[in-house]
Amino acid sequence: MKKIIKLCLVVLLIAAVPVSGCARQSAKGETNKDNKWKEDKVVPPKKKRPEPVFSMREICEGDEVYQRIIGRSYKENDEIALENLRYLTISYYGFDEETHQGEMIVNKDVAQKVLAIFEKLYAARYPIERMELVDEFDADDTKSMEANNTSAFNYRKIANSNQLSNHSYGRAIDINPLYNPYVYQYNGKLYVEPEAGRTYADRSKEFPHKIQKNDFCYRIFTEYGFTWGGDFQKRKDYQHFEIGNP
Repeated sequence: MKKIIKLCLVVLLIAAVPVSGCARQSAKGETNKDNKWKEDKVVPPKKKRPEPVFSMREICEGDEVYQRIIGRSYKENDEIALENLRYLTISYYGFDEETHQGEMIVNKDVAQKVLAIFEKLYAARYPIERMELVDEFDADDTKSMEANNTSAFNYRKIANSNQLSNHSYGRAIDINPLYNPYVYQYNGKLYVEPEAGRTYADRSKEFPHKIQKNDFCYRIFTEYGFTWGGDFQKRKDYQHFEIGNP
């Protein structure tokens, strides 16, 4: 009986001996490995897309938008009054496959149509690289096109003419202009605007972001009464959609 008691005491003493450092490290390593495996199995939550915004408001003399455009895209004139323009906030699907918030100025008579068009483009995830007021490029149409900026209002004349562009009335929109340049002959020479888009002047080639007849972008704009510049007879303006007076 005494031998059995002594044997039990020895077993208890061995069990009470602290685990060595290496043993602790090994045990800890196994635990971490197990935790890491569990972490690897956790599926990270999907990034929540911001709620899309499609809104309009008036531009009032002295407000923030007015300060940005006066003397740039908007100049005192007899053709288009400030009260006839609307500032739009538009969500769009970027080349990076993320949702972005853009801005645009159009004529008040077509503002609702434009919002409806871009809602459909957004719902279809139609890619647009950027959408800023042309004033961010000093109202320089060439700079805006080179940056592939989708824009609308800009009080200016058509290139190499004395005729006001429909952009001056807020009735024209240019979509991804770098990939869809303005192409025309003048004095026997072929012009491409922007010049950086000359690679995309040959419409027989296939490349991303090309607008062509009966594609999705074309169908949506024409559904709302817009005319495509790619259908112009002499000058081909592949980026351009315009609409006349209601």
